[in-house]
Amino acid sequence: MSTPPPARRRRLGLPRRVFSQVLLMQLAIAAGVAVLATGLFLAPLSHQLDDQAMRRALAIARTVAQDPEIARDVQNTAPTADGPVQRAAERIRLATRAEYIVVMDWRGVRWSHTDPRRIGRPVSTDPTEALAGREVMEIDKGTLARSARGKVPLYGADHGIVGAVSVGIAYDSVRARLLHAIPGLLAYAGGALAVGALAAWLISRRVQRQTRDLAFSDIAALLAEREAMLHGIREGVVALDRTGRVRLLNDEARRLLGIGDEAVGRSLDEALGAGRTTDVLAGRVTGTDLLTVRGQRVLVANRMPTGDGGAVATLRDRTELEQLGRELDSTRGLIDALRAQDHEHANRMHTLLGLLELEMYDDAVEFVGEVVGDHRATSEQVTEKIQDPLLAALLVGKATVAAERGVALWVSDRTRLPDRLVDPGGLVTVVGNLVDNALDAVAATPHARVEVELRAEGRTAVLRVCDTGPGVPADQRELIFTEGWSTKQPPAHGKRGIGLSLVRRLAERQGGSVSVDEADGGGARFTVVLPEALAEPGPEPAPAAAEGAAGSAAGEEPR
Repeated sequence: MSTPPPARRRRLGLPRRVFSQVLLMQLAIAAGVAVLATGLFLAPLSHQLDDQAMRRALAIARTVAQDPEIARDVQNTAPTADGPVQRAAERIRLATRAEYIVVMDWRGVRWSHTDPRRIGRPVSTDPTEALAGREVMEIDKGTLARSARGKVPLYGADHGIVGAVSVGIAYDSVRARLLHAIPGLLAYAGGALAVGALAAWLISRRVQRQTRDLAFSDIAALLAEREAMLHGIREGVVALDRTGRVRLLNDEARRLLGIGDEAVGRSLDEALGAGRTTDVLAGRVTGTDLLTVRGQRVLVANRMPTGDGGAVATLRDRTELEQLGRELDSTRGLIDALRAQDHEHANRMHTLLGLLELEMYDDAVEFVGEVVGDHRATSEQVTEKIQDPLLAALLVGKATVAAERGVALWVSDRTRLPDRLVDPGGLVTVVGNLVDNALDAVAATPHARVEVELRAEGRTAVLRVCDTGPGVPADQRELIFTEGWSTKQPPAHGKRGIGLSLVRRLAERQGGSVSVDEADGGGARFTVVLPEALAEPGPEPAPAAAEGAAGSAAGEEPR
């Protein structure tokens, strides 16, 4: 009996969901900013209140010191509790709500005080600065507790210093003003924190919808899986943004399109250039499993729009499949031709057997000679004019297939092609596609005929394939070279509209061209011009060397 798996412990710490983590982080940031802003505001507020209290005390002291009667009374009267200086100082103190106003003479003896008993005694704090003619602002502790103070010198009628005036503002009132301001400040901070919390919640809800309530670890895992999948699949993936610029390419897409990382961030027209491939990926050509040709590759493209206005296009390489399909078609044609030849060969053998049984030996010999001569004449006709073995073999095979389909395949008398081809495989593809299209065009028509002409003009190869079919209308002579365009029914293995597009691509790759017009007597005539398709001819052997070689071949020793 299997034991149940142990229950997972809930780990302490941050929650796993992106929504919760973002909300908590934003709330922490909002609270921290509110606390920091409150502290930064309170610190200068306290200093500002202290400065205001000291300046107020200094202003009151200046007002008292500017009264000439007080300076005269300090010089002419004694310091008493009911003296004129005490009365004037108390009147001003009550009017300004100062904590105290102390008037002193040049020795620092009090002439006024809130406590009359202290009149006539020296002050408790150092009056040196004020008696020296300098104004003083400070926060200090005296006989009346801590206060904000302002001290100014007291000048007589002769502008000499006769004493000083010290005014104090109770520091408890300053602190009370600060404490009174804190609740309002905290209310503002709380309101700002509430607004920040609401904004954080709204933003977190949007993040939750966009991330589909996933955890950060889930998002990281999805990104890792996405990278592995994109770079591991054998299909090209191209992601586009809403403006049509490339934002992602996987390895297979780079290989199929022949572009690199420099294409990321650029538009398709800049990265790929004009053409059907660009139109398909950009969505200007719509449909599914759209065929396009990029270089020598046959690609199948599908495009899917995304929710943000962009799109994702996938590319599959059908080059090998198309080649296999064409080879399959050719093989089926050859099989049909061989099957027909088998029947024809059986008929000929029966004919030969009948001639031998009738003892018509001369007729039998003549019959066999005709049969062998026809095949030999066809092979010799091709190899005499076309010295490249691949092209010669192709045309001999095509002639056999054409004969079994009731089509006469002729090699023009103007055909002359030496064995100096730079790319025989490319020319084989061109000739094979054009001949196959011509055979399809003239099939089941009376007096069907296809003529092939291959000639060399210096290093340029010129190919013409003419047929007696219905021809190509003038308004379709450019469309037939477009990828995926065809008037024929698609074969069992795939789609049509690839052969002529490949022919044009192969011709353009070698700096050549392909065109179609009307042949003499009707039908279509395809012309392919391939500059520098042939290599430079090698040097001819010297006469002496050639003669020596001939002598050696005859068994003679060279001199």
